[in-house]
Amino acid sequence: MDDTYVRIPSSELKQFTIEVLSAAGIPRDDAETEAEVLIWANLRGIDSHGILRIPLYLRWIDSGVMKPTPNIQIVNETPATLMVDADQALGPVVTTMAMKKIIDKAKNTGIGWAVIRNITHQGAMAYYSLMAAEHGMAGIASVCGIANMAPFGASAPGVTNSPLAIAVPGGKNRPISLDMATSVAAGGKLDLAKDKGISIPSDWALDINGQPTTDPHLWNALMPFGGAKGSGLALMFECLSSIMVGMPLLHPPESEKDKIKLGMQNSFIGAINISTFTDLNGYRENIDRLIAGLKDLPKSDGTDEIFVPGEIENRVYDDRSVNGVPLPPGTVTSLRDASERFDLTLPKGL
Repeated sequence: MDDTYVRIPSSELKQFTIEVLSAAGIPRDDAETEAEVLIWANLRGIDSHGILRIPLYLRWIDSGVMKPTPNIQIVNETPATLMVDADQALGPVVTTMAMKKIIDKAKNTGIGWAVIRNITHQGAMAYYSLMAAEHGMAGIASVCGIANMAPFGASAPGVTNSPLAIAVPGGKNRPISLDMATSVAAGGKLDLAKDKGISIPSDWALDINGQPTTDPHLWNALMPFGGAKGSGLALMFECLSSIMVGMPLLHPPESEKDKIKLGMQNSFIGAINISTFTDLNGYRENIDRLIAGLKDLPKSDGTDEIFVPGEIENRVYDDRSVNGVPLPPGTVTSLRDASERFDLTLPKGL
């Protein structure tokens, strides 16, 4: 790791984040929820969705994109489903609430499904799918925003690099947790490259002229993973989220275009009660057996260990929980700026 990084205890970063968001007008309970999701991402090594987001959130609060005290409404509800209008609330505030509700629904009906419209950035989506896994359920979460990725064959943005998170519970093992963008790299990783002062691989993004760029400051469109496959998945996630809630963000009707703002998102989340279909303990044992079988496979040249989704993040979490969260110079500068703006005491070491 670069020796210009500083390591700060996660508890101190979380408390500082709460103080910053509270000073920006976010109610204390909501600030705590947001801070929990951000620092959780840092602890797992998903720094692109962690505390570096603070400057963006402050800009969105200042401009009205993100509302500190929104009018969150349940638009429609059945025994198994939920539709929520977030009114541009902080993403984690509404998504954790909705996931808790559909987990309860899944206990009674076997499955819970929610769509959330008019929400803002939700952080790392695995946080929500893992909420279900922690209750012995399978969880799924995705989100769609304004166009930021070039569809396969295009040289300009036309779809969102919608992430997909799926988690299932293990037995002796921790849950398997997949969290991936439909782009080669998540947009937040380009923001992280800016904070680190490094270039990006040439297959991550296109510039304004539709040409590959290695400068994270010049990107205009992300590139889909797997060509048509990532592009196709992103398109279908728009169909299951934004169009499903009647708020298309990609190519909306002409009369609605002026209403679309940077930062707006629509989302779907689900919880599946495994015990509705099979014995939960047996399921957990089979997951453990699956993990063991994969890790026992012959390794390809240059591979020391075979990992399952979420395993590397778990190891990073264990390390950072003890040794602190490493912050690059750009992130440190942003936190100092927030401290100065609100006259707050920085965590020791910053």
